[in-house]
Amino acid sequence: MLNLRTFDLNLLVAFDVLMSELNVTRAAEKMFLTQSAMSHILTRLRQQLDDPLLVKTPSGMKPTERALALIEPIRVVLAEMERLIQPPMEFEAKTSQRRFVIAATDYMEFLLLPELSRLIEQMAPNINLHVKRTESSFPATQLENGNLDVVLGFESVLNPPAHLNCEFLFNDQMACVVRQNHPLINKAPSLNDYLTAAHMLISRTGSHQGLIDQKLMEQGLERRVQLIVPHFLSAPLIVSKTDMILSLPHRIAAEFKKFSELTIFPVPIELPTYKLVMIWHPLREKDKAHRWLRDRIIAIGQKIDSNAR
Repeated sequence: MLNLRTFDLNLLVAFDVLMSELNVTRAAEKMFLTQSAMSHILTRLRQQLDDPLLVKTPSGMKPTERALALIEPIRVVLAEMERLIQPPMEFEAKTSQRRFVIAATDYMEFLLLPELSRLIEQMAPNINLHVKRTESSFPATQLENGNLDVVLGFESVLNPPAHLNCEFLFNDQMACVVRQNHPLINKAPSLNDYLTAAHMLISRTGSHQGLIDQKLMEQGLERRVQLIVPHFLSAPLIVSKTDMILSLPHRIAAEFKKFSELTIFPVPIELPTYKLVMIWHPLREKDKAHRWLRDRIIAIGQKIDSNAR
């Protein structure tokens, strides 16, 4: 009994050529084979299909009834296989109705989304974008199953698994802001000034400690966190009306200063520069639409980075 697992599918291509040419020599030339090799293929086809397929007659080679019945179905199969192995069509941003899902902190939303939204509206008006906030644990499973396209954030906070793709976008460093005409802080605060002041903390997870608190603890130091909020949105308004210090990434501090009366100072402890990254699953690496989104985000990151310089 014929079994697909033991049947050489390459023989179907030879069958199609043989049925078109009805001549072993011409079929061999068309397939860039020797006549001997083509004769061997015809022998294998006869064995596999248990039929002579082509029979010599005074007027030339003629297909058997079995061969005639197979010609059209095999051509349909070959055409479908040809279609399947072709590279994907180019991504047409203007007509695409793709939906992308991004996980990001409100910090990344604040810096990237205005420009990304503008580009999508301009270049791909039918694309939909859904932004989710990042969870406390890294969403590796969601990236793998396609429920998330990319994750944006601080590399040191996200700590993505090594098997995922990670693209650098830009750097940032911590700064602190106080209201203008602060009664105690009118220049870069000393470490003592910083520790004795009341602080505001932005904590998306609700934790009582941020990156700075962890660094202070390593030195046996502690600051007083008077207020914890989960979002960046209210932070500049609160700081501009109180004597609290808010420590946050410098890039967003500079944006806050544009619409609130704030003064920016360096944080008086040594902190690393933080990398902002985009993370995606290798399963989506060759997806042309996905690549289009990644390229837009990378370009925005490069623009943010160059503007700072």
